[in-house]
Amino acid sequence: MPTEKSHLEPHDDPQRDGDAAPDSTSAFTAATGRDLEADHGKPRYLAYQRELIRPHCGRTVLEVGAGLGEFASGFTGFDRYVVTDVDSGAVRKLKERFRDRPEVEVQQYDIDGGTKLDRPVETLIAINVLEHIEDDISALRRLSESLTPKGNIVLFVPGYQQLYGEFDRKVGHFRRYTPTTVAATAREAGLVVETARPVNFLGAFAWWAAVRKGGTTSPNPRLVSLYDRFVVPVTRAIEKYLPVPFGQSVLCVARKPG
Repeated sequence: MPTEKSHLEPHDDPQRDGDAAPDSTSAFTAATGRDLEADHGKPRYLAYQRELIRPHCGRTVLEVGAGLGEFASGFTGFDRYVVTDVDSGAVRKLKERFRDRPEVEVQQYDIDGGTKLDRPVETLIAINVLEHIEDDISALRRLSESLTPKGNIVLFVPGYQQLYGEFDRKVGHFRRYTPTTVAATAREAGLVVETARPVNFLGAFAWWAAVRKGGTTSPNPRLVSLYDRFVVPVTRAIEKYLPVPFGQSVLCVARKPG
């Protein structure tokens, strides 16, 4: 099943760990624990996420909690794409990765610290971010300050509390969402919900077996790769034509009032 990337608190700077090498991505991710939810090794799943999110995007985009930029690396065609993370080590890596894409701006962005863009964007993307924030309603209010009027917030969050296990606790998830609960959170934050629905139907079964029953606390790269290769295409085909009753994740799109 796909993993879900983690997000560090501002004080979790990799340079504070004696084993972290600033010029080594593998050492950076190992030292900070980001490998637990890293996006590498699942190109088909990332492509599916981009396919789901792109229709809700305008010409200018802010991605918060981008980690090492796996999602943004294949998300192109925008006039302005602001890629951010709370962690300074990740920001350094992002600047290296996107130095040849002139439309990309890299910034350090702290949701809890009240960061907002000087020039608002039409779309804000938060993939596996909201579940790491205890006061998610206040976080969405702060995020909306970086949006233009009628701009969209696109949320991709872990789905269904029944799937919550040791892995979730280890990476700092306060909760998992249903379409109803994430929509209610968005409305409480003053947003207008356009859609909220489960995605990755087959992934929910794999997650339940591995995390809830199997007690997995870290992803198996080989299993993640096999899942990405063989199961994601089937999931993608099913969900293209049929609504699904639940899933490993929930997609929510909410609009800032005009």
